Amino acid sequence: MPLRGIVREQSEIREGSENSSRKVREGVQMRHLGKSHIVPEQPSSSSFPVPIEQSRWASLTPELLLDIIQRVEASETSWPSRRDVVACASVCRSWRMITKEVVRTPEQCGWITFPISLKQPGPRDTPIQCFIKRERATSTFRLYLGLSPALSGNLSKLLLTAKRFRRAMSTEFIVSLVPDDFSRASNNYIGKLRSNFLGTKFSIYDSQPPHDPKLRTSRSKRRIHLKQVSPSKTPTNYTVAAVAYELNVLRTRGPRRMRCTMHSIPVAAVEEGGTAPTPTEFKDCINEHHSSTSICEGKKPIIESPKPQESMAPLVLKNKAPRWHEQLQCWCLNFKGRVTVASVKNFQLVAAVETSENVSAAEQERVILQFGKIGKDIFTMDYRYPLSAFQAFAICLSSFDTKPACE
Repeated sequence: MPLRGIVREQSEIREGSENSSRKVREGVQMRHLGKSHIVPEQPSSSSFPVPIEQSRWASLTPELLLDIIQRVEASETSWPSRRDVVACASVCRSWRMITKEVVRTPEQCGWITFPISLKQPGPRDTPIQCFIKRERATSTFRLYLGLSPALSGNLSKLLLTAKRFRRAMSTEFIVSLVPDDFSRASNNYIGKLRSNFLGTKFSIYDSQPPHDPKLRTSRSKRRIHLKQVSPSKTPTNYTVAAVAYELNVLRTRGPRRMRCTMHSIPVAAVEEGGTAPTPTEFKDCINEHHSSTSICEGKKPIIESPKPQESMAPLVLKNKAPRWHEQLQCWCLNFKGRVTVASVKNFQLVAAVETSENVSAAEQERVILQFGKIGKDIFTMDYRYPLSAFQAFAICLSSFDTKPACE
């Protein structure tokens, strides 16, 4: 049932009980009034539409409001209809608090709802299917939620946008929530990907602090123009992962080989009963640094040393080994129909674990992230637990950079 119908149904029940009690009070008051009493003129409803409408929405009882939002959240399971759930959180503070309690994480329901869902791990069983559209003229890459542009069309949900910036000694991909704002001082800034000179090693930086306090922060040593970043808002980046491509010195045939070290995800996340860090809200890390640390120009921020904790090995992802097809004379991987064009960029990542770790053989063969080409400048990206949409997108962006030493 649409949101408007649910609210109308519940409001009629509430207004019916209020009207009956109001008539009783008015009858009692009229008996005490004389015949010369003049009822004051009531202001028209059109004079103050906004306060009356706001009070009506905000005055709903918590039980009634919870029932409304639960019914809306259960009925809207995909975009663009799922924006009704986001609209519920935009009504007022009480609606927002209850909506955040009702909406579950992508790991639990498999749906992406709020922007924080892009930083939360995907579902464990069924992967979230997305596609990336590359625009060569502007060096931008857009991540959409859906199977493909042909099937989704204009109904595709834009999740993230990245823009490539070529530096003298490296390449940077700035990731943003919107397609037209790539300033690192903006609230739309999500993180970035930086390569080395050869394009064989990449570092993934997150704008939000990880759950593990042992991860140190890293700021860019490059001076930032004053117009981009104001003195009161200095961007801080946290290293959360590293991607390394194996050098192909002998120029042998075969796909690229890569290894991803997820510093923010412990290897125990893929073990039976393991969990991965799941942020619940965006933290204002800039204010935290200004209040607890002193930042000098041209120097890294001073971070308090954390308490000693038991070190946990990070999760490492590696390429799933392809097989050589004699008839096609090429390397092949089973993408289950999600990839249709042969490309050196295509890959599947699985967990690289040691024999001493408690990870089943089935879990070791489970594809956590796969990326492949389906058309000109169109690529599919399917990810699952314990990766988030931002981490998976950043890993796939590393495949777009030029790597002459790896091919």
